[in-house]
Amino acid sequence: MIRWTVLILLSSMMFFAYMFVDVLSPLQSMLESKLSWSPENYGMFASSEYFLNVFALFLIFAGVILDKMGVRATAVLSGVIMVIGASIKYFAISSAFAGSGIEAWLGSWWTSFPASAKMASFGFMIFGCGVEMAGITVSKGIVKWFKGKEMALAMGIEMAIARLGVFAVFRISPRIADSWGDMSAPVFFVLILLLIGLISFCTYFFFDKKLEKQLGERGDEPEEPFKISDIKILFTSKTFLIVAGLCVLYYSAIFPFQKFAANMLECRLGISNKEASDIFSYFPIGAMFLTPALGAFLDYRGKGATMLIIGSMLMISCHLVFALVPAEMFTKPVAYGAIMLLGVSFSLVPAALWPSVPKLVENRYLGSAYSVVFWIQNIGLMAFPMLIGWALAATNIGVDNPLQYNYTVPMLIFASLGVFAFFLGLWLKVEDKKKGYGLELPNVNK
Repeated sequence: MIRWTVLILLSSMMFFAYMFVDVLSPLQSMLESKLSWSPENYGMFASSEYFLNVFALFLIFAGVILDKMGVRATAVLSGVIMVIGASIKYFAISSAFAGSGIEAWLGSWWTSFPASAKMASFGFMIFGCGVEMAGITVSKGIVKWFKGKEMALAMGIEMAIARLGVFAVFRISPRIADSWGDMSAPVFFVLILLLIGLISFCTYFFFDKKLEKQLGERGDEPEEPFKISDIKILFTSKTFLIVAGLCVLYYSAIFPFQKFAANMLECRLGISNKEASDIFSYFPIGAMFLTPALGAFLDYRGKGATMLIIGSMLMISCHLVFALVPAEMFTKPVAYGAIMLLGVSFSLVPAALWPSVPKLVENRYLGSAYSVVFWIQNIGLMAFPMLIGWALAATNIGVDNPLQYNYTVPMLIFASLGVFAFFLGLWLKVEDKKKGYGLELPNVNK
């Protein structure tokens, strides 16, 4: 019972963080029409979340901080960083920013990138450092409390709770914006929720410390001193790099897609922003319910590498539906079906991916292993929103209405990522069979 309470405390902040990541995703067409953001501007803004993690190597340092400071302190630090970044992003699209001296200065250079987009991107960069640090911290926290127990199930529940945030924000963001007549209103609302999440992390800090003493847990300090040179081990492990490559390919076809999905459905179905957001909001529902069940299956039956392969195949199918089904046949039921199919895929891959990492590395640098995977993942998450924004603009030259874009090429790009992920999944299964990492074996020790 105690470890499940710990899980809820860790998961609550990730729920709010996932909401903030996509709070503006359902409002892409509004950002273009009201703030004059072009598809390229929007793509660069969406990419900015990962900029510091990639180019400043923040995620690598975050893993070192995690292994040095432990789960508790790193969790609180990540929460503070998220709140600071979220506050800046809110200011950027609020009425307080419009007409301010900061807007005038930011608008005086790089004029093709609006001042509001510059400021919002800056805040998103800072928030991105916090949310990715929180991701690796929560993962290591779950390993700490569930290793040798229901680890995949616990990770599945955490991911399910986080994905409920995606469902919630796609539902409420357009409605709050419409109700208040202000795009900054949903951002402010989720900012308040992030403050609640920070309180949850602070509660975990004291709760976890007290429980360790009561239960005689080892604590956060590594069994052996961590050395920076240990990171070299990760970059020279072929199997670890296969997992990291599969991760970046798969997630690059998921999270960047979320940024453009509502507008894609608006354009393909000719429906309102609210209707499109409602349809896409069902994407995480299948994942939310299936991921814990698949995690439990992985704990007791195994087949992790096989699940990665099947998940990649389903993702390919989904994106090909969005890309190639003719307009006259692309109906709301087809859209719902493809979205739910993607949700099943998004259950299989993460449920198998994250519990596989502890099987490949020693516990003393597990935090750094997660940080390296997340860093490599962030390269794709930063690059592909910009690529999709560019492809969308390049294939829609002369189209000024953001409700009339053709999304065929962007969706084919996403499908191609799934193809590469599929082949890496096959390679991983071969490596596991040769070297016996146990990726196909259950997690629960009998």
